Amino acid sequence: MITKLTKMLGVAAFASVALLSSARAADMATVKVGVLHDLSGTMAISETSLRDILLFTFDEINAKGGVLGKKIVPVIVDPGSDWPTFAVKSKQLLEVDKVAVVFGCWTSVSRKSALPVFEKDNGLLFYPVQYEGEEESQNVAYTAEAVNQQAIPAVDYFIAQGKKKFYLIGTDYVYPQTTNLVLLEYLLSKKVPLANIGGGFVKDSSGKITNAGKYTPFGHKDYQQIIAEIKDFAASGDACVISTLNGDTNPPFFKEYAAAGLTADTCPVVSYSIAEDEFRSLPAKDLVGQIGCWTYFQSIDTPANKKFLADFQAWLKTTNAEGVVKEGRVVDSPMVLSYDGVYLWKACVEKAGSFDVDKVRAAWKSGVSFMGPGGKVTTQPNMHLTKTVYIGESKADGQFKILKTFPDVFGEPHLKGTFK
Repeated sequence: MITKLTKMLGVAAFASVALLSSARAADMATVKVGVLHDLSGTMAISETSLRDILLFTFDEINAKGGVLGKKIVPVIVDPGSDWPTFAVKSKQLLEVDKVAVVFGCWTSVSRKSALPVFEKDNGLLFYPVQYEGEEESQNVAYTAEAVNQQAIPAVDYFIAQGKKKFYLIGTDYVYPQTTNLVLLEYLLSKKVPLANIGGGFVKDSSGKITNAGKYTPFGHKDYQQIIAEIKDFAASGDACVISTLNGDTNPPFFKEYAAAGLTADTCPVVSYSIAEDEFRSLPAKDLVGQIGCWTYFQSIDTPANKKFLADFQAWLKTTNAEGVVKEGRVVDSPMVLSYDGVYLWKACVEKAGSFDVDKVRAAWKSGVSFMGPGGKVTTQPNMHLTKTVYIGESKADGQFKILKTFPDVFGEPHLKGTFK
């Protein structure tokens, strides 16, 4: 009886060791990466597509052998468009899930909520969405457009088109507020009178302007009064709107804009947070001729972009990933900068021969390039990217006709006080 029990215990112990060894082998063959995007709440309109493109990219890389021979395993969390929750979810990804890297955030307030956690734990966040600059964390890889890669080229375009009046409107948080202060300095340097900059100003006790533009909360719906103000501002025929509205507040803004009879001919709008993906929720036929400025448009006519689009559509048909909408999908710049970011991380890991954040960061700073759907992107020592900038005009089908191209634009985050 004792012998039989001993044998049973031995078999059980052997099975346990075998299972443990198998689990360790599986762990050795994979690398966990975090996906930190809003899948619910006001920002889900934009961010679910970034989750989708990341899953597509992981599958594409895994099909080719993974990264350093390891298959990517995504750990997906949903902060629910609640900014403090980004810090909580970041802590979970870095300290509990032990991910090697995180791809995520859209709004600057979400990034700034997560940033202290990444800096404390020495994590690495790849951030793909246009932002206000004035930041250079060693724990963020900014694949995003900096102000000089989006906001300023668009203003230059309007000035070249003879626009003399600029109405500033945005969502009430750090990205629009900081971007508009930079643009205020830039417009003044271009001899645009303060009286020709609309939206209003806030001044401190010394008379210094501390806030420029009109701001509405996330999810704001009623734009009747603001559109009436814009219509009056544009009555002279030489005005345009600079919009940093974000998330699901854009559809009611543009529906009111169209209802008021405003058009791209009477008062064009450049939107820094609207691209092809957001146009699916907008009255595109009423917004023909509006301006976008990004480092990618779906309409780019190159073999690399055509292959990327075909591969993404093929993936949509076959994926079983939960929550992925398969019909009517388009691609835009934040999605492509997410895609580029994964491949740049892969290239940095392979150059470093390690997933260690310090070694990956050193590889980034040494200069790594990737030929993406929007063209070549190259990492910089300041944790930003050099890339091509495109100005496009919206069409009735929600796509953009490319009007102007600026190749190899260096990402410069620090612009305040630099304009003469």
